[in-house]
Amino acid sequence: MKRRSLAILVTLATLSVVGVVLIQILWLDRAFRMQHEQLALQRQQQVQLDKQFNDRVVIALTDVTEQILSINKDPSDLFDAVKQERPNYFAVTINDTLHPYLLEALLRKEFLRRGISEDFEYGIYDCFTDSIVYGAYVGLDTVSSDTMHTGLMKLDKDGHYFGVYFPRRHSALWSPEPASRGTWTYPAIVTLIVFGFFAYSVWLIMRQKRLSEMKNDFIGNMTHELKTPISTIALSSEVIADPAIVREPDRLAAYARIIRSETERLRAQVDRVLQLTALERNGPALRTADIDLHGLIRDIAASFKLVLEERGGEMMLELKAAQPAVRGDRAHLANALSNLVDNAIKYSPEAPRITVSTRDAGSEVAVEVADRGIGIAREHLRHVFERFYRVPTGNVHDVKGFGLGLHHVQQVIKAHRGSVRVQSEPGRGSRFTVLLPRIQNNA
Repeated sequence: MKRRSLAILVTLATLSVVGVVLIQILWLDRAFRMQHEQLALQRQQQVQLDKQFNDRVVIALTDVTEQILSINKDPSDLFDAVKQERPNYFAVTINDTLHPYLLEALLRKEFLRRGISEDFEYGIYDCFTDSIVYGAYVGLDTVSSDTMHTGLMKLDKDGHYFGVYFPRRHSALWSPEPASRGTWTYPAIVTLIVFGFFAYSVWLIMRQKRLSEMKNDFIGNMTHELKTPISTIALSSEVIADPAIVREPDRLAAYARIIRSETERLRAQVDRVLQLTALERNGPALRTADIDLHGLIRDIAASFKLVLEERGGEMMLELKAAQPAVRGDRAHLANALSNLVDNAIKYSPEAPRITVSTRDAGSEVAVEVADRGIGIAREHLRHVFERFYRVPTGNVHDVKGFGLGLHHVQQVIKAHRGSVRVQSEPGRGSRFTVLLPRIQNNA
């Protein structure tokens, strides 16, 4: 996919998701406002109903008070005798104690007459004993019960009074407005899922684009790497095809060596790709044995001796691990460590100065390969172990390779239950650290 097409696709997808999110926000805001208005209306209606109920209770209790004064032949006038102490608790001041059954009968009569069909409790307070001397629960479809409700509390009043409590009554005037979130919870979750899916899709597209670019770079590098030996073999073959070459046996042998060398080079490059493919598919087939890392490193150093001498470089060994024995496949480990040394040489523009060191790291052995080469920029460090990845160098192809070496190193080290990491600064070189579990010495 072209960069321009990808940019257009991402832009359109972003606008679509933003549009969906804005529509959801507007819809949620409208739904919330409508719900708020509906709740406010319901609350207002409930307030009106509560006010009407309270008024009816006050009138009924006032009538009960007048009837009690009339029965007791009390000429006094109790002004403002009925007080609402709580949303569902009313207290009525009286001059003297009264019989509970009389009070209950009067309350039933007046409540029914005023259309009050709520269950209630009543209690009679005696100021001489400073206690509620009697209380009962009166239900619409049950007989009276002497069980007192906890809501029928004693009030801070001086004289005699009786209280009436409606246990099933709750007033909107005394309760907070409910906050319902059901209208926006589900849409918000759906919006988050859509946004998450969009973000994942964009990430996946960018990743696929990057893999495609890496694949194209790999094909370009491979074409470049294969073109040179093929051209060399073709030219050498043309020279050998000349009948006059038989008169120059030294020249004929030289061209034969060139063909053999370039053929080996082609075979090694093809084998490297095939080995990595098999490694990715099935994992490395390890032939494990006890390995002395110090001996392995010395062998690797000896194999690079001529290359370093040609470039005027050197390799220093600092083998300080007290227990360098590990268990693994010698050939695979040698190939992985040789890749690190080879990279250190290739990416040193001047005479290579390479240090290979070992040290104990708890239950592991650390092998470090450090160079003073060109280094790697911070933004590329986390990608260097990816397949086909090569640090961008523009159109310069002074360092050959397919971007497979470090990936192969990581796969081999992982197969040995180890790890590999890198530290690098541009212009100051790189340090690759391989950690391998060492063989525990039980002695």
